[in-house]
Amino acid sequence: MDILVPPDSMWFILLLSTIVAIVSAILTKLLVDTKELQRKQVQIKSHQDEKKKVIEMAEIDVEKYHKMRKKWERRDAMLKKTQQGMAMQRLKPTCITFLPMIIIFAILRGLYGENPVVATPMNPELYGALTFFIRMGMANKDLNGATGINFTAWYFICSLSINTIIQRLFKLQTQASGGMEQMFGGQKGQSLQFPDI
Repeated sequence: MDILVPPDSMWFILLLSTIVAIVSAILTKLLVDTKELQRKQVQIKSHQDEKKKVIEMAEIDVEKYHKMRKKWERRDAMLKKTQQGMAMQRLKPTCITFLPMIIIFAILRGLYGENPVVATPMNPELYGALTFFIRMGMANKDLNGATGINFTAWYFICSLSINTIIQRLFKLQTQASGGMEQMFGGQKGQSLQFPDI
């Protein structure tokens, strides 16, 4: 078995990304109160949904709108501090794994360099992601007629898919999806502006 050349390199990097995802999920379970984070995320989502109701009240009852807006803004200030605390909670596992991962990846990047670790039969002209990897120097069109992807690109692909699966198995999807939901849902909620009346 030679982990520096395909196909063994492909399986080795897939295994490595699986181990990293499992270690990260275990650390998250041990260091982060996931139930409390989930509860807070529900509160934040409910608060963002409430903003729409406050805005609608401006057309019905101006006095009630002002009271509701003040109450919403006070709670918003409090929940912003909660969100900062949640972000710090989520960073705990990263603080532990960051330095070891940098060292491991520096070693592996040195071993693999720009050499392809996996061959894909996909035509790069038909698939935007492959074209992106080629432009970024992470893939090569000429690997025995196939597109060869280097260590960085292949680890990125494996990590994205494996992390989602592992986080669901460990029941951490609220943190995987919650971050994205919160980001997009929060932006949508913040884009609604209170009318000045």
